Amino acid sequence: MTDTLRPVDTAVPEATDSNPKALKRSIGVVGGTLLTLSCVTPASTLFVVVPDLFGTLGTATALTIAIGSLLCIAVAFCYSELGTLIPSAGGEYAMVSTMAGRLAGWLVFVLSLLVVMIVPPVIAMGTADYLAPVIHLDPSIAGAGVMLLATLAGLLDLRANAWITGIFLVLEVIAAAVVAVLGFAHSERGVGSLVSMQVADAHGHTDTVTAMLVVSGLAIALFVTQGFSTAVYLSEELEHPRRNVARTVLATLAISTVIILVPVAAITMGASNISELSGGDISSMVTAWSNSAVGTFVSLCVALAIINAGIVMVIQNSRVLFASARDKAWPTPVNTAFARLGRFGSPWVATLAVGVPGALLCFVNLDTLYGVTGVSVTGMYLLVAVAALLSRRGSHKHTPAWRMPLWPTMPVLLIAVLAYILTQQETSYLLWTGGITAAATLYWAFYLRPRKDTRWLVSIPEDARV
Repeated sequence: MTDTLRPVDTAVPEATDSNPKALKRSIGVVGGTLLTLSCVTPASTLFVVVPDLFGTLGTATALTIAIGSLLCIAVAFCYSELGTLIPSAGGEYAMVSTMAGRLAGWLVFVLSLLVVMIVPPVIAMGTADYLAPVIHLDPSIAGAGVMLLATLAGLLDLRANAWITGIFLVLEVIAAAVVAVLGFAHSERGVGSLVSMQVADAHGHTDTVTAMLVVSGLAIALFVTQGFSTAVYLSEELEHPRRNVARTVLATLAISTVIILVPVAAITMGASNISELSGGDISSMVTAWSNSAVGTFVSLCVALAIINAGIVMVIQNSRVLFASARDKAWPTPVNTAFARLGRFGSPWVATLAVGVPGALLCFVNLDTLYGVTGVSVTGMYLLVAVAALLSRRGSHKHTPAWRMPLWPTMPVLLIAVLAYILTQQETSYLLWTGGITAAATLYWAFYLRPRKDTRWLVSIPEDARV
């Protein structure tokens, strides 16, 4: 148990073939924000994830997302402080390992890997629905194609990807703005409807949304803006990470919340009735508010947003695998492969290891994985909050870094709220996530822990310390 709470040794040996160099610093706040916003992918979240929330929360959807966004401010503070203390491509696991111990960091690594392995193919399969005005494709084939395209883009230089994803991001913001303008212009109910707590059942009858339903929905609401954490994965490639990590995290959360929440409010007010709102068919609402040409434009923008999200998520996850190999999380042949850098400076084997399985997952039934993802995100945030609570002890107390306001009150309250949200999730989702983390704990107990001098040696790039 002492491994759980004892900070790891963050000494970094010289770069050798077995101990790879750090990734090169090539992007600033603007490029990092574009990449991070693209991982949040506001338009695909609005059109793929939010409709499910409308189905269970109805008019309370905007309120639930707003509460989730407020909670994410506290989460963003934790990420900003830890990300400037521990600027590593390992993201959450590097931060948590350093502050809360190697086992806690390993479990965060597994949860983060679970999230970013599942989410891209799930979202990618939605591409077919939004390409329908132009071409009809099988969702699995369309999703696999998106994942393979994202993998190819992930092999390029990160600066080039920032421009590619930036162009796509502009289009999806335009689509979200069109939805917002049309929804407000065709309002059927006032602002008070956003807190009216009504939803339609399967028979079209209006029911009341309870407070417990809102609490349960917070796990998915946290996932809605979850991509802001990508900034800490990119911290090893951000210029001046001590300053730019916090700026990127907080700016991304603020912008993504506005891009998502404003159209959700507009849709809630503009839906012709509660049954239409609970049905969550946003494309049909847009067509009804305008015409088929506008509906087609919005649908194509969403399809591009999904491709954009796939690119950024592949980039993010490949960096996590790269960092885990550098930190000796696997047997030697696997570490060597995942740590290879290609001609563009990207970890090409790790990128392929993310993208190709993602394409295969598009042919698997993933109906329950939104719930598993929500539980994983909540658990991951909880462990990050624990690490933030421990971030000002020892030598880290005097390390130059961005510091959150209201410490330690902020992480303490966040831990309590997130723990309560977990207790309100469906048992099946908790069991799936618990089973995966249990298997990961066994790997830790029988492989990593007995080799603590040669395995899972969490490192911080030397140039990140200054």
